[in-house]
Amino acid sequence: MVRDLNITPQQSDVVNRDLIRPYLGASEQLLANTRVECTFSVELAGSGTAGTAPQYGKALQACGLSETVAAGTSVTYAPVSASFSSVTIHYNIDGVRHKVTGARGTFTLNGSVGEIPTIDFTFTGIYNAPDDSALPSVTYANQATPLIFKNGNTDTFSLLSYSGCLQSVSMDIGNTVVYRELIGCTKEVLITDRSASGSVSLEMISIATKDYFTAALTDGTLGDLTFQHGTTAGNIVDFSSSQIDIGDVSYADQDGIAMLNIPYTAIPSTAGNDEFSLVYT
Repeated sequence: MVRDLNITPQQSDVVNRDLIRPYLGASEQLLANTRVECTFSVELAGSGTAGTAPQYGKALQACGLSETVAAGTSVTYAPVSASFSSVTIHYNIDGVRHKVTGARGTFTLNGSVGEIPTIDFTFTGIYNAPDDSALPSVTYANQATPLIFKNGNTDTFSLLSYSGCLQSVSMDIGNTVVYRELIGCTKEVLITDRSASGSVSLEMISIATKDYFTAALTDGTLGDLTFQHGTTAGNIVDFSSSQIDIGDVSYADQDGIAMLNIPYTAIPSTAGNDEFSLVYT
């Protein structure tokens, strides 16, 4: 089940002929590197059964994550740097079906108090000519009812070993996604880089309680960012990173109360592919 679904059915590089002629008028435009872009959001919720992947698990894998299933216990998603999965996306609008093959993408995870937390996907895929096809009969499974991001539903928050009053947290996996169409080669969409980053907004505290300003200016200071969303087995999601490098801290106002906005970058260790994980239990 998705929301905010949008598709750009044809996205091409426009090549203008720019002919020199003895009269006014436009030149013919040729289209190259035609691909498809599809965006949608899913609610941050588990499958409803511990150890069973959420229905959107394949979308996470197509954004450069591995999937590790511990039967009856958990499903863990973590970054990879090779052998990326891809997906095929079917999009049907009023009986016209668009089939997007070889799709890979990127995503942003967003959680804000009083709202349903989401994972917002952006996919790029290979263009295939649309066809007429009846609307399918769909069966929804492995997506539990979501919980509001709020006190009681979301806990175990920590940023650099301090658990404050959290307003919002986001994480952009930051994939670089490119479409390539070379002569003599298969059309493909590639993930060529990753730079995971995000931001945290929490209620301002005293310097004695936690000095994020000094931490931001101290080179080599890496710490944790964790939070857990969900309360019932099968619908619990844990975000975890132990390699957080925070940036310049700024102030904001919410309801007349001072807040701290803290940007961060998730840095892999020398082992690689460990800058964060999503664990569904």
